[in-house]
Amino acid sequence: MGHRIDRWPLRRASSARRATAPFPTTVATSLAIMRRTKIVASLGPATDDESILRGIIRAGVDVTRINLSHGSIDDGMVRYDAVRRIAAEENRQVGILADLPGPKVRVASFVEESTFAQGDTVRLTVGSEGSNGSVIEVDYPELASSFAPGDRIIIGDGRLVLEATAVSDDITATVINEGALTGAPGVHVPADKLAMSTPTPHDLKLLDAFVDVGVDMVAVSFVRSAHDMRRVGTEPHPRGPLLVAKVETRAAIENLDGIIEASGAIMVARGDLGNELPIEDLPITQKEIIRRCIAGGKPVITATQMLESMITAPAPTRAEASDVANAVWDGTSAVMLSGETAVGIDPINCVRTMGRIARKADEVFDHEAWARNVAALRMTESGSGTEVTDAMTVAAWRAVSELDVSAVLCISGTGFTVRQMARFRPQAQILGLSTDVRTLNQLAMSWGTIPVILPTAGTREEMMSEAVKVAVAEGLVRSGEQVAVLGGDGVGAKVTNNLRIVRVP
Repeated sequence: MGHRIDRWPLRRASSARRATAPFPTTVATSLAIMRRTKIVASLGPATDDESILRGIIRAGVDVTRINLSHGSIDDGMVRYDAVRRIAAEENRQVGILADLPGPKVRVASFVEESTFAQGDTVRLTVGSEGSNGSVIEVDYPELASSFAPGDRIIIGDGRLVLEATAVSDDITATVINEGALTGAPGVHVPADKLAMSTPTPHDLKLLDAFVDVGVDMVAVSFVRSAHDMRRVGTEPHPRGPLLVAKVETRAAIENLDGIIEASGAIMVARGDLGNELPIEDLPITQKEIIRRCIAGGKPVITATQMLESMITAPAPTRAEASDVANAVWDGTSAVMLSGETAVGIDPINCVRTMGRIARKADEVFDHEAWARNVAALRMTESGSGTEVTDAMTVAAWRAVSELDVSAVLCISGTGFTVRQMARFRPQAQILGLSTDVRTLNQLAMSWGTIPVILPTAGTREEMMSEAVKVAVAEGLVRSGEQVAVLGGDGVGAKVTNNLRIVRVP
């Protein structure tokens, strides 16, 4: 299902402003070669120090996330510019993901940390002035109509759980799970009672600002249907940003296939999703979302509380380490750090730790079994226009399996061929080659992919020859190795219809 661009005005990037953005010309790094699963790191006060931001990029961050739920547009732009500049200086291809707030219900900010003990009575009321240990103001006019006596009210992704005991204009509630709150945490309102749509007018204002400067990816919060994704109204990627649907509502699970089809990628946002579903269903649901995304050739991010204890501790819990590894074995394209890097005590250590865990899990990943399962699925529907590319990536996977192929060189204008290849999780390295810089930044999120710039476009023969030369120059393949080269019939090719097995001269 494509964007209904006849109904919503397209948000086009300013070519003048985009052209001035710095970008690296080479991208080979030992970290990228060793680790296939990508790392998304959230930016925040803890990464505003340039040395810290540079440190997490050097530690192996593939995509940086600007969480627009916090701070102003100007704050986000400062972080955007800093990533672009430092990534260029470090010769790294780092994607930037702008995460729209969506219809998020938040409490009015706590002036200082407030601790709540089990059995305490708390009053929730509509307001935006401020909250404390006895009165929590919520900036949502429909607060009282969203809950009934006996309902649980979850604040801050479970940091505080209340039970409503009386509901009138205000809500009287009892603390069930004690906890402490700071800042302006979110209040979970069940999706079927949420009286706001996605994207919100505020989302669209933020979207316009970041599309104008050429942001690579945009995450849409609280998606409930494919219609929500189409309402965003941006141009298809790579002319526009790659749209990432955050699956965090029960409605999104029910409409998952349509959402996957209408999106460029998916994020399993386990915080709010865990509030919508019984907790015992969450791991099963996570695995199913990942499986369906990979079957459709769409990158998928596993997010929320992956190394949560490292916000304040120097090492993760054993359960957290297992959580990251299991996400890798489920086939996730990327794992995400949230508060760990945005407000944690040591963002660089968090990225390094995530990298070590993911790298080790990658080493023992069962590539052959995974690829066989993916190949058994029907990837594309007849008449979709992608059958040829689908068939060629299947052939490339078989070549990797049966021949001594060290790398698959995918030449792609939009990144589609690269993402289709990545779903097989081949043991051979995937090189995503494109003349489009934004395509390369978007490929920073694709599993096992090293984005590589092709200096010039040309005919099929010219581009295939150039792809091998660039890969050799970058040190990604060596003389004597056998590589697979996937590409179309030249500049602007609509399908990938050429596969060659080449011995590197």
